[in-house]
Amino acid sequence: MGKTHPGVEGRLREFIESQPLFFTATAPLSGDGTVNLSPKGVTGSLAVLDPKTLAYLDFAGSNAETVAHLRENGRITLMWCAFQGPPNIVRVHGRGEPVFRDDPRFPELLAHFPDFEPGAHGLRAVVLVTAELIRDTCGFAVPYLAYEGDRTLHGQRFEREDDASLSAYFEKKEHIATSIDGLPGLPLPLPPYPGPAPG
Repeated sequence: MGKTHPGVEGRLREFIESQPLFFTATAPLSGDGTVNLSPKGVTGSLAVLDPKTLAYLDFAGSNAETVAHLRENGRITLMWCAFQGPPNIVRVHGRGEPVFRDDPRFPELLAHFPDFEPGAHGLRAVVLVTAELIRDTCGFAVPYLAYEGDRTLHGQRFEREDDASLSAYFEKKEHIATSIDGLPGLPLPLPPYPGPAPG
């Protein structure tokens, strides 16, 4: 019932861009390492750059497992599923790279998110994903769920932070600079936000 697609375009792209929620899955190379699965749901934080390239914004949080796994091995899977309308599940398997604030590509990548206010969520990096396998499956068992809107708590929590206080927040967390399995995570101290200060 599944179908392989050559790229994220047409109806597939429309489906991905219309979903309010997607998931990321990563893992370390170690056979007994911790597999990580994360929900991503801030409106405007995902962009399809071309049929084989996607990007999403990586925000402040208590962990940096995805960043650590990508720095070690680059493997990532993104998944969307339809909670309304026709059933569908889309997975993009590929290679990911966290592009940090001090990377020369960072401002150019941010231009793909014109409606997003970077200071609102403690932006740490842009995750760039190159698709290697794109598949959709039926999703017949996924329940109907209603989308009521984005939660405002994350934005309210981090919009009051500046670069220095955000970096201090990360340095206090056990699994930001180092993953649960001891891999290098987010580089600290956090590089300053490039260009005009957000907020």
